[in-house]
Order: sequence, then C-alpha cells, then structure tokens
Amino acid sequence: MQDIGFSKTARAILVMAALVVIIAGMKQAASLVVPFLLSVFIAILCFPMMLSLQKRGVGQNISLFLVIVLVFVIGLAIAMLIGSSVDDFSKSLPTYQMRITQQWQTLIQWLAVQGIVLPADYLSSNLDPKAAMRMVASILTGFGNVLANSFLIFLTVIFILLEATTFSKKIAAFSNSEKESDFSTVFTEKLRMYMSIKTWTSAATGVFVALWLWLLGVDYPALWGMLAFVLNYVPNIGSIIAAVPAVLLALIQVGTGTAFLVMAGYVVINLVMGNVIEPKYMGKGLGLSALVVFLSLVFWGWILGTAGMLLSVPLTVAVKLALDSKKESQWLGVLLGAAD
Repeated sequence: MQDIGFSKTARAILVMAALVVIIAGMKQAASLVVPFLLSVFIAILCFPMMLSLQKRGVGQNISLFLVIVLVFVIGLAIAMLIGSSVDDFSKSLPTYQMRITQQWQTLIQWLAVQGIVLPADYLSSNLDPKAAMRMVASILTGFGNVLANSFLIFLTVIFILLEATTFSKKIAAFSNSEKESDFSTVFTEKLRMYMSIKTWTSAATGVFVALWLWLLGVDYPALWGMLAFVLNYVPNIGSIIAAVPAVLLALIQVGTGTAFLVMAGYVVINLVMGNVIEPKYMGKGLGLSALVVFLSLVFWGWILGTAGMLLSVPLTVAVKLALDSKKESQWLGVLLGAAD
C-alpha cells in the first residue's frame, strides 16, 4: 500500500482540532485538574528540601514524612487564616458599607459647595467600591475551595515525591536520545528555580504588606498580606488587584492620609520585589510580556476558574520554559517573553 502523507495545512488543522479537544477536556475536568496542578507545583517546591535532608543522612521515608508534615502545617495555617478572616470580614462588611455611604454623602455635599451638583445616588450607581470587596471574597473563596481538596492534594504530593527520585531515570530509559533526557532535566530544574524564587519573593511581599498595614492600624492585615502573597504570582495585574481592597478599607476605616500611605507602601514593596529582588535572582529570561500575562489570566481563568487565574502565570512560564528548551520552538518562547 502506498503511504499517503498529510499536507502542512492538514497537519495544522489536526493540531488545532486536538488543542480544542484538550482545552474542552480540561475545562470539564477542572475540579480534578486544579488539585493535580497544585500538587505538582507543591512537589516541585518540596523536592529540594527532601533532597537536602537526604544528603544530611536522613532516610528517604523520614525526609518525606518531615516535608509532608511541614506542607500540612503551612496548608492548615493558610486555611484557618483564610476561613476565619473571610468570616470575620463578611460580618463587618455591613459596617464598612454604611461608612462608604456616609463618605459618599460627605463628598457630594463638598462638591455641591464647590458648585458641582450631582444626584444623591450618582456616585453609588457609577462607582461601586463594594465590588472590590466582593471580588476579594470570590478570590479567597475560590482559593479556599481548592484547599478543601487538601487530602487529595497531599496524597498526590506524596506519590509525586516518592517517584521524583526515579523520574529522571525513567525519562532517560524512555527517551530515544540524550537530547530528550537533557530537555526534561533542564525544564524541571528551571521550573523548580522559578517556582522557588517566586514563592519566596511572594511570601516576603505578603509579610511586608501585612506588617505595613498592621503598623498603620488597618483591619485584617494578615488577610491582605495573604492576598498579596497569592496574587503576587500574577505580575503587574496581581499587585494592583491586591492593593485595591486594602486601600479602600484604609480610606473608610482611618482616613485619606492613611489610604495614601497604604498605597505608597504597596507601590514601594512591589517595585523593590518586582524590579530589584526578582530580576537579581531569577534573571530576565523567565519574564513574560504584560500582554501574555493578561491573556494567560483570562485564558486559564476561563478554563480552571479562580484557581486557574492564580496558577495562570506559573502554567504559562512552564509552557515558555518548555519552548525555550528546544531550538525548534525557541522563537515561540521569545514571543512570550518580556521585552529587554
């Protein structure tokens, strides 16, 4: 029989059709895909700690147990913080809404004195600051829903870490050449480096934000610090979203001066972390363009929901690293990267 090949156009159509099927499948299986992706990222962060313990003479099972206990304690603390803070914040929300209404009326009266007459409900109907609070609640609720699958996540992390030590050997045995084995090693190492540096800088950002808000007397500093930590995984856009509710709360709780100080604190912290600390340790090669960040936020958020928005940049960075690791696809990685 004569072998009938496909033209370039036919292959392109087949690839696009396969992508559509894969994306549709991920969207339908989001409840399973999100915990698995989160487990993979947690395992990538935990694997160096487990190796470090083993190099110091700790057995594999004991080192795995210690790492899992650490992850469990941190996850439990985050879940308790989010749960208690969101519940307390929801109870205080009517009080904040009343203060917002009072401040709107005061602003309308001041504008009337200046000769600018507005309807009483003009600002409340065109500017809805409560929407920012609802957005924060939805983000934290979505993150809390992911943590609700903690048993599945921790179980998956355990099995991934158990297989991690032999993963490279399996790849080498499966690969047809040394290039494919080197590709998997380089890709995994770069992804681990990115996730480690991003996690530490995000944690530092959250701690500094919480301390600054605590010093200024803003309510729920730990909650806003946690929000800054989570949203710091989304460059540029995430820091803005994290700052809005804290600045608004400072405005209605303390006053205009404190709100400006809160805003200034967010700007300084994010500028130092994003433009000094991260580039120093991470390098420019792992950056993404602002357009790619926004599109990945929309794309992964549409597929995986709120958790997909939080994982959007790590997932896109993983795709970029995979493209950068092969000469044939490096041009695509350059398109995703930030301009020098």
